[in-house]
Amino acid sequence: MEELTIHLDHIGIATYSLEEGSTFWRLLGLFESEEDELNEEQGVSIRFFSTSPEEGFTPRLELLEPTSKDTPIGKFLDKKGAGIQQICFRVSDLVSMLKHLKANGVRLIDEEPRKGAGNTLIAFVHPHSTGGVLVELSQHL
Repeated sequence: MEELTIHLDHIGIATYSLEEGSTFWRLLGLFESEEDELNEEQGVSIRFFSTSPEEGFTPRLELLEPTSKDTPIGKFLDKKGAGIQQICFRVSDLVSMLKHLKANGVRLIDEEPRKGAGNTLIAFVHPHSTGGVLVELSQHL
């Protein structure tokens, strides 16, 4: 596999309400995204926070509020409550990374990229292959 770049992109936090979930991060002084996003395909409203107002390779926090109880985040909240839901790494070539992981026996939730928040492609790696952590991989377009 050719050398791919990888950066910590964000940590996803499931919350019952974006407003309630934002209180601490605002008090801490993190920078809030100008607009929330709605990903209808995944049934989630999204708000980002970061330690820097600039875009780029600054890792962010992603607050995730379900649009209903039968969405992945809704089910996560019912099962585990509010808290860290996933960790996301930004890669330079998502398709190549997925092929590399699959060829090495890693169990994937998504074998093909799908549309994510903020003009990205995303895919998830199954927690059974990562020591119990849901890992999201993303590629910015």
